[in-house]
Amino acid sequence: MKYLALIFICISLTAKAQKSEIFVKDSVAVRGYDVVAYFTQSRPEKGSKEFSYEWKTGKWYFANKAHLDAFKANPEKYAPEYGGYCAYGTADGHKAPTDPEAWTIFDGKLYLNYNQKVMGIWRKGQADFIEKANKNWPLLKDKE
Repeated sequence: MKYLALIFICISLTAKAQKSEIFVKDSVAVRGYDVVAYFTQSRPEKGSKEFSYEWKTGKWYFANKAHLDAFKANPEKYAPEYGGYCAYGTADGHKAPTDPEAWTIFDGKLYLNYNQKVMGIWRKGQADFIEKANKNWPLLKDKE
Protein backbone atom coordinates (compact mmCIF):
# COMPACT_ATOMS: atom_id res chain seq x y z
CA MET A 1 0.00 0.00 0.00
CA LYS A 2 2.83 2.40 0.85
CA TYR A 3 4.39 1.56 -2.53
CA LEU A 4 1.18 2.54 -4.37
CA ALA A 5 0.96 5.81 -2.44
CA LEU A 6 4.56 6.63 -3.34
CA ILE A 7 3.88 5.94 -7.04
CA PHE A 8 0.80 8.17 -6.94
CA ILE A 9 2.78 11.02 -5.33
CA CYS A 10 5.58 10.71 -7.90
CA ILE A 11 3.12 10.72 -10.80
CA SER A 12 1.30 13.73 -9.36
CA LEU A 13 4.52 15.70 -8.89
CA THR A 14 5.71 14.81 -12.39
CA ALA A 15 2.40 15.87 -13.94
CA LYS A 16 2.49 19.17 -12.07
CA ALA A 17 6.09 19.87 -13.12
CA GLN A 18 5.24 19.25 -16.78
CA LYS A 19 2.43 21.80 -16.61
CA SER A 20 4.62 24.66 -15.47
CA GLU A 21 3.55 28.15 -16.49
CA ILE A 22 7.26 29.00 -16.75
CA PHE A 23 9.64 27.21 -19.13
CA VAL A 24 12.27 25.72 -16.86
CA LYS A 25 15.10 23.28 -17.46
CA ASP A 26 16.40 21.63 -14.31
CA SER A 27 14.16 24.11 -12.41
CA VAL A 28 16.05 27.10 -13.87
CA ALA A 29 14.14 29.71 -15.91
CA VAL A 30 15.42 30.95 -19.29
CA ARG A 31 18.26 28.41 -19.15
CA GLY A 32 19.99 30.58 -16.54
CA TYR A 33 20.11 33.79 -18.58
CA ASP A 34 19.61 37.19 -16.97
CA VAL A 35 16.30 38.54 -18.31
CA VAL A 36 17.06 42.08 -17.12
CA ALA A 37 20.17 42.16 -19.34
CA TYR A 38 18.01 41.97 -22.48
CA PHE A 39 16.54 45.33 -21.50
CA THR A 40 19.56 47.07 -19.99
CA GLN A 41 22.32 45.76 -22.26
CA SER A 42 20.35 44.82 -25.38
CA ARG A 43 21.88 41.35 -25.38
CA PRO A 44 21.58 38.01 -23.65
CA GLU A 45 23.88 37.45 -20.70
CA LYS A 46 24.30 34.37 -18.57
CA GLY A 47 23.24 34.82 -14.96
CA SER A 48 24.92 33.50 -11.82
CA LYS A 49 23.68 31.24 -9.03
CA GLU A 50 25.08 33.89 -6.68
CA PHE A 51 22.30 36.26 -7.78
CA SER A 52 19.22 34.05 -7.91
CA TYR A 53 15.56 34.46 -7.10
CA GLU A 54 12.69 31.99 -7.03
CA TRP A 55 9.55 33.13 -8.81
CA LYS A 56 6.67 31.18 -10.39
CA THR A 57 8.18 27.69 -10.06
CA GLY A 58 11.59 28.66 -11.42
CA LYS A 59 14.98 29.87 -10.29
CA TRP A 60 15.95 33.04 -12.11
CA TYR A 61 19.62 33.91 -12.39
CA PHE A 62 21.09 37.40 -12.80
CA ALA A 63 24.51 38.73 -13.72
CA ASN A 64 24.64 41.15 -10.78
CA LYS A 65 22.79 42.40 -7.70
CA ALA A 66 21.32 45.43 -9.52
CA HIS A 67 19.60 43.17 -12.04
CA LEU A 68 18.38 40.86 -9.28
CA ASP A 69 16.93 43.82 -7.37
CA ALA A 70 15.25 45.20 -10.50
CA PHE A 71 13.60 41.84 -11.17
CA LYS A 72 12.48 41.41 -7.57
CA ALA A 73 10.88 44.87 -7.66
CA ASN A 74 8.90 44.13 -10.84
CA PRO A 75 9.21 40.59 -12.26
CA GLU A 76 6.38 41.08 -14.77
CA LYS A 77 8.32 43.89 -16.42
CA TYR A 78 11.31 41.65 -17.21
CA ALA A 79 9.97 38.11 -17.43
CA PRO A 80 9.52 36.89 -21.00
CA GLU A 81 6.04 36.70 -22.41
CA TYR A 82 4.27 33.31 -22.41
CA GLY A 83 6.35 32.07 -19.50
CA GLY A 84 9.50 31.96 -21.58
CA TYR A 85 8.07 29.40 -23.96
CA CYS A 86 8.53 30.02 -27.68
CA ALA A 87 6.39 32.99 -28.70
CA TYR A 88 5.93 31.63 -32.23
CA GLY A 89 4.93 28.22 -30.84
CA THR A 90 2.40 29.89 -28.55
CA ALA A 91 0.93 31.70 -31.56
CA ASP A 92 0.74 28.32 -33.30
CA GLY A 93 -1.13 26.81 -30.32
CA HIS A 94 1.56 24.83 -28.48
CA LYS A 95 4.35 25.17 -25.94
CA ALA A 96 7.92 24.83 -27.16
CA PRO A 97 11.30 25.32 -25.48
CA THR A 98 13.44 28.34 -26.25
CA ASP A 99 16.98 29.39 -27.01
CA PRO A 100 17.94 32.49 -24.98
CA GLU A 101 19.98 33.69 -27.98
CA ALA A 102 16.77 33.88 -30.07
CA TRP A 103 15.02 36.90 -28.62
CA THR A 104 13.18 40.11 -29.44
CA ILE A 105 12.03 43.05 -27.39
CA PHE A 106 8.91 44.53 -28.92
CA ASP A 107 6.77 47.22 -27.33
CA GLY A 108 8.69 46.87 -24.05
CA LYS A 109 8.19 43.10 -23.76
CA LEU A 110 10.64 40.23 -24.09
CA TYR A 111 9.80 37.40 -26.49
CA LEU A 112 11.88 34.23 -26.80
CA ASN A 113 11.88 31.78 -29.69
CA TYR A 114 12.83 28.17 -30.31
CA ASN A 115 15.89 29.05 -32.39
CA GLN A 116 17.31 31.72 -34.74
CA LYS A 117 15.35 30.47 -37.76
CA VAL A 118 12.04 30.64 -35.89
CA MET A 119 13.02 34.08 -34.56
CA GLY A 120 13.36 35.28 -38.17
CA ILE A 121 9.86 34.05 -39.01
CA TRP A 122 8.55 35.60 -35.78
CA ARG A 123 10.03 39.01 -36.51
CA LYS A 124 8.49 39.17 -40.00
CA GLY A 125 4.96 38.91 -38.63
CA GLN A 126 5.29 39.55 -34.93
CA ALA A 127 2.28 41.86 -34.52
CA ASP A 128 -0.05 39.16 -35.91
CA PHE A 129 1.77 36.43 -33.99
CA ILE A 130 1.47 38.38 -30.73
CA GLU A 131 -2.27 38.75 -31.24
CA LYS A 132 -2.62 34.99 -31.80
CA ALA A 133 -0.29 34.10 -28.93
CA ASN A 134 -2.14 36.40 -26.53
CA LYS A 135 -5.37 34.53 -27.35
CA ASN A 136 -3.73 31.10 -27.04
CA TRP A 137 -1.69 31.64 -23.88
CA PRO A 138 -4.56 31.50 -21.34
CA LEU A 139 -5.48 28.09 -22.78
CA LEU A 140 -1.89 26.81 -22.92
CA LYS A 141 -0.18 28.09 -19.79
CA ASP A 142 -1.27 25.25 -17.49
CA LYS A 143 -1.02 22.47 -20.09
CA GLU A 144 1.86 20.16 -20.89
